[in-house]
Amino acid sequence: MIQSALTAQGSCGLRGVAGLGRTGRSCYRGVAMKVLLIGSGAREHALAEALAASPRCDALYCAPGNPGIASVARCVPVEASNVEGLVELARSLGADLVVVGPEVPLVLGLVDRLVALDIAAFGPSAAAARLEGSKGFTKDLCARAGIPTAAYARFDDEADAMEHLRARGAPIVVKVDGLAAGKGVVVAGELDEAERAVRAAFAEPGAAVVLEDVMTGPELSLFAICDGARATLFGTAMDYKRVGDGDVGPNTGGMGAISPHPLASEALERDLMERFIEPTLAEMRAMGAPFRGVLYLGVMLTPEGPMLLEYNVRFGDPECQALLARFDGDLLALLDGAARGDLDERAVRWRDEASCCVVLAASGYPGKVRAGDVIEGLEDARASHPTVRALHAGTRLDGARLVTAGGRVLSLVATGADVAEASRRAKDAMGRVRVEGAHWRRDVGSIRG
Repeated sequence: MIQSALTAQGSCGLRGVAGLGRTGRSCYRGVAMKVLLIGSGAREHALAEALAASPRCDALYCAPGNPGIASVARCVPVEASNVEGLVELARSLGADLVVVGPEVPLVLGLVDRLVALDIAAFGPSAAAARLEGSKGFTKDLCARAGIPTAAYARFDDEADAMEHLRARGAPIVVKVDGLAAGKGVVVAGELDEAERAVRAAFAEPGAAVVLEDVMTGPELSLFAICDGARATLFGTAMDYKRVGDGDVGPNTGGMGAISPHPLASEALERDLMERFIEPTLAEMRAMGAPFRGVLYLGVMLTPEGPMLLEYNVRFGDPECQALLARFDGDLLALLDGAARGDLDERAVRWRDEASCCVVLAASGYPGKVRAGDVIEGLEDARASHPTVRALHAGTRLDGARLVTAGGRVLSLVATGADVAEASRRAKDAMGRVRVEGAHWRRDVGSIRG
């Protein structure tokens, strides 16, 4: 079935694809790598463009991909949550490296399955992916390793959680202890709001929650590429989580991002690597679950110093789009080395500029969304400035028409000498796109204190 799907897809812009036979393990230091990318969002579109630009990339495949990714990779209709199908696909392709974009297949153990078959994979094992898969696991790790974070308590019983909540009072943060696509956190200013969040969490079978103190200050995202023993900094970003301008409305998967973070300095980056990333890697090794992949550190810069908000075990979306717009190195060399326990820090290079990513969301997002709306003006947006890139997410082709097919539809990214210039270019481009009912934040690029 996979063979026939590949045949039907066509080459989708691949360089030198001559079939599905294995090229051999020894090629990974050369220029003849077959790469399989997992995912279908704008993050994966950005990754696909960067991987395809590597001189080491001979063939790039993506499962399941999207219409934008299809311009640089051969797309295969296997869903990112279908671990069995992805393992079969990687074997059929003779993939030299699998790059996993979203968190779900990581938590489900895709990397474990691939490594057991001697297929290199960029991403953590299921045991290491608990850093994102369980907020309680991460909070306990922080307590053991002395990593600064808010005081907390974790519960797998609703009555116990309610008892603690009423004794503790509000404001308080309620976190679903599991994957929630960036939407499982409620910062409750009132007790009744916190109680509703706890009840909603425990409506799901097997649920658990973390209740933690509220922290104040600007948020910063830092990314580190890890090979199990070592880590190298892979930039900083500021994201815009809430749906509306001025940070109002519900949390989303992300409505925009800028990079680098305006408050980042070499001293702060060094501090975060030494006090957060390195102790976390050491703790994971001690647990027998060394972390390989990208570790996404979310911190709040409180008056008492940086405090951990969360770890993610994959590139953020839309932070990845902003980061890669500035990246000037060999992404494939970097990810391949990390996957094999041989991190190549020389592959990390940056352009001396800032970037801004603005997300276009479908009507109804982040609630129930409407699909099938026609997307117009995309070519005009691309032509608005040479640095503008249009990255597909929730899109599909309906005949010759491009239409919406998900909550976050597109990311438009631009670079400039500073954040202000990059954001003007990205927002000017977004203003040229026309989709009925769609919305985007006009304040992406503003510096929040």
